[in-house]
Amino acid sequence: MTVETETPTPLPAVDPLDELPDDVEMSLFDHLEELRQRFFYALIAVAIAVVGCFVLVKPIVQFLEIPAGNVKFLQLAPGEYFFVSLKVAGYSGIILATPAILYQIIQFVLPGLTRRERRLVLPVVVGSSVLFLTGLLFAQMVLIPAALNFFITYGAEVVEQAWSIDRYFEFVLLLMFSTGLAFQVPVIQVLLSVLGLVSSQQMLAGWRYVVMGGVLLGAILTPSTDPVTQSLLAGAVLGLYFGGVGLVKAIGR
Repeated sequence: MTVETETPTPLPAVDPLDELPDDVEMSLFDHLEELRQRFFYALIAVAIAVVGCFVLVKPIVQFLEIPAGNVKFLQLAPGEYFFVSLKVAGYSGIILATPAILYQIIQFVLPGLTRRERRLVLPVVVGSSVLFLTGLLFAQMVLIPAALNFFITYGAEVVEQAWSIDRYFEFVLLLMFSTGLAFQVPVIQVLLSVLGLVSSQQMLAGWRYVVMGGVLLGAILTPSTDPVTQSLLAGAVLGLYFGGVGLVKAIGR
C-alpha cells in the first residue's frame, strides 16, 4: 500500500522591492529614545536658524513690506516692532531649517520603509519643498499685492493708509504659510495614488466636490475677507489639483 504525500505548495516569491533592507528589531523604548533625539536635533536646527534670522531681521522685514508700496507703518504700542521681529525671525527660521527637519524625519522613518517606498522619499521631499517655496513666492508676489491693492483702492478716498506693523505682518505671515501648505496638494495626490488608495479617474470623477472644496479652502486659509485673494488662492489650489491628476495619470496610476 502506497501512501500519497501531498506536495507542499510553494510560497509565493517575495519581491525584493518589498523587503526591508534594514530589518532591525527595536523595542518601544528604543523608538521613543530615537524620536526624542531626532526631535532634539531638529529643534537645535530651528533655534540656530531663528537666531540667525533675528540678527538679519531688518532686511527680511523690508522685503516683506515691499507689497505694501508707500503705506506708512506705525508702532502703536511700546515694543510692537520687537515682537514683530520675533515673529518674522521665527517663521523665517522654520523655513530655513526645513531641510534639517525633513532630514531628521526621514532618518527616523527610513528603517521601516521597503526598497519600493524608499524610492519615493527623494521625489516627495524635493517636490514638497519646491511646492512650498513656490507657494510662498506666489503669496508674496500675487496674493498679498492683490489683497493690499483691493483694500487700499477701496478706502482711498475716505481714509489715509497708515497700518499697524503688527497687524500687517500677522496678515502677511499667515497668508504666506497657509499658501505654502495649500500648495502641497499634488504631493498628497501622488502619495495617495502610489499607495493605491485613489486613482486618477476617481480624482476626476469628484471634480464638483473638488471645486467646492477649493473655494472653501480659499476662504478658510485667507486671513482677509476680500474676494480677490480668496478667488486667486482657490484658483491656484484647483489648478494644482488638476495638475496633480495629470501627474498621477502620467505615472500610470
